Amino acid sequence: MTTTTAAPVPKGVSRRTFRRAAQAPGRRRTRRPWLLSTAGAVVALVFLAPYIVMLIGSFKSRPEILRVPPTYLPRQWHPGNYLSMWSTPETPLPYNLVSTLVISFCATALVLVVALPAAYYTARFRFPGRLAFLLLVLMTQMLQPTVLAAGLFREFVVIGIDDTWAAMILVNAAFNLSFAVWIMHSFFAGVPLEIEEAATLDGATRLQTMRRITLPLVWPGIVTAVIFAFVACWNEFAASLVILTTDANQPLTVALTKFVGQYDSAWQYVFGVSIVAIVPVVVLFALIEKRLVAGLTAGGVK
Repeated sequence: MTTTTAAPVPKGVSRRTFRRAAQAPGRRRTRRPWLLSTAGAVVALVFLAPYIVMLIGSFKSRPEILRVPPTYLPRQWHPGNYLSMWSTPETPLPYNLVSTLVISFCATALVLVVALPAAYYTARFRFPGRLAFLLLVLMTQMLQPTVLAAGLFREFVVIGIDDTWAAMILVNAAFNLSFAVWIMHSFFAGVPLEIEEAATLDGATRLQTMRRITLPLVWPGIVTAVIFAFVACWNEFAASLVILTTDANQPLTVALTKFVGQYDSAWQYVFGVSIVAIVPVVVLFALIEKRLVAGLTAGGVK
């Protein structure tokens, strides 16, 4: 049989005060998760509020959206907005969605095909002008399509590919290539060279070593570069507005502006198209969230 003795109460301190002080750390540990959860919910609500308003507005009629004072919830729900917006005279929305998908996927694939060997070569080999090349690649990140849109349009007119998907694929790939090269370069540089040397001694070729050994180790960095490139291509607006003049060739970002006129605006369609444009990106992030977080936090702890 064992007995436990209570801790002695210090002189000058009442027993009730001593008990409260002893229980305080446990109470703090109990309250802290609730405080963090509440703070996180408030922050999430602040960021999600515009999207919630946009989602609710997409089910309203145009007069109700413009009503003063405004109504937070529709008095009469109009889910048909999501059907009628695909056949509006302002723009051929189905073709705009196809254009956005083709440009984004093809540009991202081109970025991956070009950036992957470039990042690997700059990380593994020391050649004259290597640092200057990397700095030049980084400097291109400071250039924006908005500044170069007019010059790019004239260049594509001379080449003969203006108002085509190919022009926008090249533009989006060029402006996202530098970020992809830099982020994958850091991942390739973080892989020990001894691992590849061991594979070479076992008889593997350079291509086999890269495909079977190196790429699986840098996969989080590749996913991170691909996701950021895809989102940038999906959201591109300025260059598409100048280079693509045919309504059917324009992406959703440009088609969205067709519903906003000088004297009249179909806000219910603006909200609906915005929701449709957001969904693919949200689904993509949800599917590869773990790999994306691993790529962003890699190297934080050694």
